Amino acid sequence: VQLVESGGGSVQAGGSLRLSCVSSGFMYKPFCMGWFRQAPGKEREAVAAIDLDGTTNYGEFVLGRFAISKDNAKSTLYLQMNNLNVEDTAMYYCAAGDCYTLLATSDYNNWGQGIQVTVSS
Repeated sequence: VQLVESGGGSVQAGGSLRLSCVSSGFMYKPFCMGWFRQAPGKEREAVAAIDLDGTTNYGEFVLGRFAISKDNAKSTLYLQMNNLNVEDTAMYYCAAGDCYTLLATSDYNNWGQGIQVTVSS
């Protein structure tokens, strides 16, 4: 199983980025896929997740700024991030699993290497 993130980088506050995660090697489609992030000195937290039916859930801090989506034909998960602020600076991880709760980090057992997102003021 492999999850490969792309699309990170540096952006000024108020800007946008779109993260992508290409998955491969799964014997079957995982029930949930999600984006998580971890800033230095902080715990990993859930950003957004989506299940096989397309149900989505977002971390409270998202406040309508981000949108998670997927393209099953391309085995790709996306995270569109708009109106970024300095507090969004973190390493962002793509994850997959047969989760019971969409935003429960412990329910995900497949993780990408992560990609850095840096937002400057």
